Amino acid sequence: MDDLFSNNEPVWLQQARHLLGTLESPGTANNAAILDWARQEGGWIEHFYTADSIPWCGLFVGHCLLNAGISGPKNPLSALAWADWGDEVPFSEREAGCVLVFTRQGGGHVGFYAGEDADGSALYVLGGNQSDAVSISRIATDRLHAVRWPAGLARRKSGLLTQSLSTSLSGNEA
Repeated sequence: MDDLFSNNEPVWLQQARHLLGTLESPGTANNAAILDWARQEGGWIEHFYTADSIPWCGLFVGHCLLNAGISGPKNPLSALAWADWGDEVPFSEREAGCVLVFTRQGGGHVGFYAGEDADGSALYVLGGNQSDAVSISRIATDRLHAVRWPAGLARRKSGLLTQSLSTSLSGNEA
């Protein structure tokens, strides 16, 4: 278990930070790295996911966890499928690396808890397919649908991470 944490932070969150700035390719081009994440998932995902224009927030979360040896849900491409994955975490116990699932018009979004506004009105989500990139976005807390953690893995209970980003709230991650 200890090998899944470094500096009291889950290794999957460190992996996600390492990928900050990864961009979806414009037009009909594709970022080979994003397509490779689907290849690493294998099975039907490898065959289905043929372009980075297909929503990839769940693919990103799955990739970071898979690199830590943790499997995602049956359909990691579905953001809302992550709401039933792993163990439920009470909102009051969220911490760095928790998987956050949000609802939005037309579907959902998934990413990792990376902090929040001091007043708790917005969560800082390190995720993929946020303005076509791996980035940290501010998402209104009232859109939160679920907080999850890998099944059976003890948490470090690192606590809340209050920060201050001077960016507007994200309304539709894509």
